[in-house]
Order: sequence, then structure tokens, then C-alpha cells
Amino acid sequence: MTLSTIAALITFAFVTSVTPGPNNIMLMTSGANFGFRRSIPHNIGIAVGFCFMLCLLGFGLIGIFEWFPLAHTGLKVVSVFYFIWLAWKFANASPPTEGQAQSQSQPMTFLQAAAFQWINPKALMMAIGAITTYAPDRSILLVVLVGVVFGLVNAPSTAIWVVMGTEIRRFLHRPNLLRGFNWLMAALLLASLWPILSQ
Repeated sequence: MTLSTIAALITFAFVTSVTPGPNNIMLMTSGANFGFRRSIPHNIGIAVGFCFMLCLLGFGLIGIFEWFPLAHTGLKVVSVFYFIWLAWKFANASPPTEGQAQSQSQPMTFLQAAAFQWINPKALMMAIGAITTYAPDRSILLVVLVGVVFGLVNAPSTAIWVVMGTEIRRFLHRPNLLRGFNWLMAALLLASLWPILSQ
């Protein structure tokens, strides 16, 4: 892979990672509700989970979608129902109080964020697009290189959304304002389903 191709890959990784999507909407919501520090496992989980998924797809799992189109359809159905459940959870989340902060009200964990990548349509399209464009022969070296680049670019790119959520948090000190913000984020999360439903 030439330097110009690596530069193009870095640009592709940055643009696809930093633009709005389910991960970034959820990270902004986490930043607003829990702050930056408590959202770090969620943010790192996205980067590691995406890198792991990309490598597994590159090593052969991508063939499942090529050989069995119904697998892709099934994944879409699961994604839709999971997103609806997440949106309901966002919209009905009560603002965390001091007593709740470490018990009932919890941000997404590292493992939950990593596992979420498998039903995140934007993440799947990013991974498939990266493999077919930058590792078309699916050689181990190229797939790992693409995965490493995404892993290094993804975490700081998505952290921008946590910072934005943390900054917004300063203006959401009243429970009704935070509840309104959570409803807005739930609506945006559902809106991110449009690309899947329109295909």
C-alpha cells in the first residue's frame, strides 16, 4: 500500500468515523448524561469493537453476506428492533441523581459498545467499504493494516461527540431540559435507521 493510499484510508476513516451516526449520537447522549470520564469505556469499546469486526469481515465473514443475502436481511431486522428499544430507553431515561450515579443509571460498557458494532448498519457499511476499497484481495496484512488505521483514527474522532455532549451538559442542569435532550437524541437515533429502511 502506497503512502498516498494510506493517506486516503486515513481520510476515509476520519470522515466516516466523525460524521453523524448511531455511535456518535449515543456518545453525545452519554457525554450529556454521564460526562466524559464515565463515557470513555463506551468510546474505546466502539473503536476496538469496530476494528475487531472489520478484521473478522476481512478474514472471510464478509462472504456470509455475499453467499446468504438473507443473513443481511436478518441483521437489518435485528438492528431495527434494537434501535427502537434503545430510542425508547433514551427517551424514558430519568436524569441521574447523585445517589443513582453509580447504581441504576449506567453508561454503555466497553463490551456492550463493542458488541453493538455488529448490528450498527453504519459501522457494517464502513467496514465493508473499507475492506472492498483498501483490502480488495483480503490479504491478512492489508486487512490488519486497515483495521489498525481505523482503530487509531476512530477513538479520537468519536471522542469529539462525547466532548460535545459534555459541553451541552452544562446547559441541561434542569431535569426537564435533559429529558428534552434525551427525547431529541432518541428521535435522531431512529432517524439514523432511514438508510436501512430505504434500501
